[in-house]
Amino acid sequence: MKEQDEKYLLDSIRAIKDFPKEGIIFRDITTLLNNKEAFTFLMDHLVEKYQNTKLDYIVGIESRGFIFGAALSARLKLPFVPIRKPGKLPSKCLQESYSLEYGSDTIEIHTDAFNNQKANVLLIDDLIATGGTALAAVKLIEKLNAKCIEACFLIELKDLDGAKELAQLTSVYSILKV
Repeated sequence: MKEQDEKYLLDSIRAIKDFPKEGIIFRDITTLLNNKEAFTFLMDHLVEKYQNTKLDYIVGIESRGFIFGAALSARLKLPFVPIRKPGKLPSKCLQESYSLEYGSDTIEIHTDAFNNQKANVLLIDDLIATGGTALAAVKLIEKLNAKCIEACFLIELKDLDGAKELAQLTSVYSILKV
């Protein structure tokens, strides 16, 4: 993606200082989603990038990964698989816990998400910071004998090194690095 295209997308995302707490700059993607030209431009870019990749599924992480993942899966005519917080999926699930700055969290996926095949999967989410959620998601995908071909993020927070850690498990593509 060209530098001017990155600037266009970044300019479509609102930065909110001191949210959810002091010292944090929150990247609000709702302004990108509300801009039909910017959102279409982003989705066109992702379609172009992944249309010739041998993918079987798109996996999105709750909740903003659902937006990009479902839109991309529809455009590529691929099935979409959600990874959610515990208790949100109605069938038998696998869980993976991960560490947070203070404590831990857990995510889960349906055990039959990939129809018991050795699927090639694209993982997608809006942002990677420390990488804990994405690392847990890749581990869940692998537990189901699927392969995460790449993890894709709209925004990478470079200073937090989550993408570097995730790159030890799978290829990482970040559209915007801030």
